[in-house]
Amino acid sequence: MLFNTVIPVLALVAGLADAAGGQGQRKGGGGFQQSSAVAASSVAASSVASVASVASVASVASSAAVATASSTGGNGGGNALALDPNNVQTGSQSTGLDATAEPGQSASLTDDANFINFCTGKTLTNGLQVKGGSCNGIVMGDIPANTKMVSAVMIGPKDGDIVAPSPQNITFSVQIANLQAGSFTNPDDTYYAAPQALSSSGVIIGHTHITVQSLGNSLFPTTPLDPTVFSFFKGINDAGNGNGLLSATLSGGLPPGNYRVCTMTSASNHQPVLMPVAQRGAQDDCARFIVSATNAGTNLFTSNSAAGGNAGNGNAASSAVSEAATSAVAATSAAAAQSTGTATAGNTGNTGKGGRFGGQKGGQRFGRPRKFSAREWVA
Repeated sequence: MLFNTVIPVLALVAGLADAAGGQGQRKGGGGFQQSSAVAASSVAASSVASVASVASVASVASSAAVATASSTGGNGGGNALALDPNNVQTGSQSTGLDATAEPGQSASLTDDANFINFCTGKTLTNGLQVKGGSCNGIVMGDIPANTKMVSAVMIGPKDGDIVAPSPQNITFSVQIANLQAGSFTNPDDTYYAAPQALSSSGVIIGHTHITVQSLGNSLFPTTPLDPTVFSFFKGINDAGNGNGLLSATLSGGLPPGNYRVCTMTSASNHQPVLMPVAQRGAQDDCARFIVSATNAGTNLFTSNSAAGGNAGNGNAASSAVSEAATSAVAATSAAAAQSTGTATAGNTGNTGKGGRFGGQKGGQRFGRPRKFSAREWVA
């Protein structure tokens, strides 16, 4: 288009110069001829300047056309790396410290382009479970209505349940509302790699996990547990009974001790589920239970039958707690001795098949080094 515009203008310049020169010659007189020549030269110069101007305009128009084509990316079929202006969220341009801010609130980070380049210069998550930390640039995704928020309750074991030790299997069950369960992507290379999505009914599509940790010699410790150490972990990748009841069985059970079981509900790509409002009930649940041969099948808090009545139950429960505490101390000592030779290899945790208990290297089970998809320590 630029070439086609410039050529006619050049022809116009030549024609104007010739006309001016010819007119001067017909009138006679060198002065006029010189003046006409100067005029022709001026016209030509002016016309050349016009050509340059036309060229510049054409160039700008061409660039604008390219820019317009680029800005129609995304689902529009253009350059998918361009941010669609319709997707810019102005909320990200405010620190939040306005008239509605409360004392003690912190300033938000701000960005005019949805933080699309937030991870520049950082280690990208890129679908992996990066133990050393990373930056994930994938958008958060769809968020459900507050009437469709995830909520879970442990069905078993319940708080205070006393369950039989190994080799007795333990089944962990949870009832979850507002989750289309059974969607579980490959955690080896799609971890956090896609946004949270909703079903046609508006609930989060995803799955849940069961994680069990030893509480040591107390059912109610005051020191936070080490998240890299766990006795059992399993991602439940099926839809359960189709009505929110999901279960995972630990073959071989656990040794005597005090334990906590928790759910960790996730979207399909394993990110914690996102809720629409801050003030709400928790989406996950935990329960504390005891593994003991003494009074297995009873509950520390509610059963009256363990030893023939309330008084007897108190004694029996104390025996179970004492056994659990003693076993926990022994297990902790054994794990500490074992970790002397293994701590430098990674996180301490549980040994044995599936890493159920003891001294597992929990960290090595989540990333490229080992595959996992249907084993009981699946993420």
